[in-house]
Amino acid sequence: MAPKTGASVLDLGCGKGGNLAHITALGARAVGVDISLAQIKAAEARWSDTGMVLHRTDATRYLKEGGEQFDAVFSVFGAAWFTDPAVLLPAIRRRLRPGGVFAFSHRPPIEGCYGCQASYINRSEDEDPLVVKRWDYEPDRWVETLTEHGFTAAGARLVPAPSGRRKIGTLVVRAHG
Repeated sequence: MAPKTGASVLDLGCGKGGNLAHITALGARAVGVDISLAQIKAAEARWSDTGMVLHRTDATRYLKEGGEQFDAVFSVFGAAWFTDPAVLLPAIRRRLRPGGVFAFSHRPPIEGCYGCQASYINRSEDEDPLVVKRWDYEPDRWVETLTEHGFTAAGARLVPAPSGRRKIGTLVVRAHG
């Protein structure tokens, strides 16, 4: 994304805030949204001196209720993967400045398993896994979907897994508002 000093950047599904801390180190104004109270508390505890702004809420709710414009919006294995694109993408476009960058990443889809899929997120040993939806598309389909929602210069590619024990690559998607 290469945010410039003073740029306003939003992370959808910021988790413990590591990516946002990097954004603040580059001189950008960093805003993070995560639905998990535990993740937000961890981010606040670890990165309280960075100046990042954190919100505990659903990504689409945050996008729909606020009015601040952003130079860049990103999601690393976060809300862009777990939110219906028909709902999320228009909300991002409304908050992204013209020419701004939207970028996200997630695991590549399993061959033949495209669109909305069920996924389990493990919780404590005393709780059943949480069932969530995720949207898995091939790179070309993400480009089509972004273009259909008014994004330009959309591109998507699969980054192979690094050598070692990890065997699954990462799908990286980028477009302009």
